[in-house]
Amino acid sequence: MTASQRRKVWRIGVAAPVQGDHDELAEEEPLEIRVRGRSIAITMRTPGHDVELAAGFLLTEGIIAAPADLVRIEPCASVEQDNVVNATLAPEVAVDFGRLTRHVFTSSSCGLCGKTSIEAIRNRFGAVTSDLVVAAGIILGLPRTLRAAQPTFDRTGGLHAAAIFDASGDLVVTREDVGRHNAVDKVLGYGLLHGLLPLDRHVMLISGRASFEIMLKALAAAVPIVAAISAPSSLAARFADESNQTLVGFLRDGRMNIYANPGRIDVKSVT
Repeated sequence: MTASQRRKVWRIGVAAPVQGDHDELAEEEPLEIRVRGRSIAITMRTPGHDVELAAGFLLTEGIIAAPADLVRIEPCASVEQDNVVNATLAPEVAVDFGRLTRHVFTSSSCGLCGKTSIEAIRNRFGAVTSDLVVAAGIILGLPRTLRAAQPTFDRTGGLHAAAIFDASGDLVVTREDVGRHNAVDKVLGYGLLHGLLPLDRHVMLISGRASFEIMLKALAAAVPIVAAISAPSSLAARFADESNQTLVGFLRDGRMNIYANPGRIDVKSVT
């Protein structure tokens, strides 16, 4: 279960203030990710599923491309805290530490902090080639399934979520986090660690907006359809066109807008 903490709160409204009540707040703590003992990133995240988060980060940064590239990810034994993990890679995996250390800090709201990340993904991954087609009725039903799988959001109201679904609309995995990109890294990391890549027969749904960085991360795992409860950015839509990704936005209340490559959505199922 995703971490949260109880905290005293003063509730102010039309009635008299109430003191001493408690709210649950989503936890936010730094996670330092190391590769071969060297620090490459610090991300502000919600503790939980840290191995998946690190694996997803390594995948979407273009450091690894397959499970065989990764030997293990584990907490640093020499560090007396739970907020540092170290990834051991296969000996043949080359790492450009100079490129990585240019953007060593990653906040919980921004997953990409420089042109180096963008160029790495563009250069390493080609356009999506999947011929997946999913019925519009299935896509329209995904938010309800995701919402039912957000227990910590129910308690805190302060978390983003990402989920991977198969072509039939069955939930494969969902993760919550204070950062949108962290939630995405966690579900993509799950896919990597469980041998599901490429995710070219799947749909990724995110609880917020679809940004350029989200589309980049989805491309690293070859996700052909990315859907968002909220709006996409103009750059996300343009990148989806270039990468042959289907981009859905405003997926809620039985409606959706398709911003790129609509051919993967079979609209006959809702007509």
